[in-house]
Amino acid sequence: MIAALTKYFPELSATQITQFENLVTHFKSWNEKINLVSRKDMDGFVAHHALHSLAIYKAMKFASGSRILDVGTGGGLPGLPLAILMPDVNFVLCDSRGKKIKVVSELVKALDLKNVKPMHARAEDIEGTFDFIVSRAVSRLDKFIPWIEGKIDKRAINAWPNGILYLKGGDLREELEEVNHPTETLQISQWFEEEYFETKSVVYVTL
Repeated sequence: MIAALTKYFPELSATQITQFENLVTHFKSWNEKINLVSRKDMDGFVAHHALHSLAIYKAMKFASGSRILDVGTGGGLPGLPLAILMPDVNFVLCDSRGKKIKVVSELVKALDLKNVKPMHARAEDIEGTFDFIVSRAVSRLDKFIPWIEGKIDKRAINAWPNGILYLKGGDLREELEEVNHPTETLQISQWFEEEYFETKSVVYVTL
């Protein structure tokens, strides 16, 4: 069921493999009740959603103790796959839609994730600061950045300066021209060979 994950992450422990298997099972069950992702796409959940989320890990393996905010997490993407892979990193998963955060809370319990805090809130209302903000294309970046400005911690414990790691697809040149911060576009196809990733990127924004 999760062959695509073990292919690219052979270091997964038995516990992590079980957690990913449970994520697929429970996510599919919840998706039949609440539309978290396209139901037509559930057969491709591992590659199109779990593996896609983990492209952020390929871009940046967060240092132990890092604090990460997942904005507009929906059904827990990209936060839950990242939290499984990095149990020593602390994640806050926020969404303004209560039904979806309820699902995330149930998934956290089902997967026994101790490093995840789901929050029913808009990003602007989240208190505290974080080493990195992650998200999966919830809006254009020029609209997204004002939501999280002031939430980047000044400490530096990771390999790169703190900022945003944003999953996006398609031609991003026009969108990135609107961003008044340094950006770097990392092609996901350099890590994952599936055709799905040919037009997908992780955008790194330094704030």
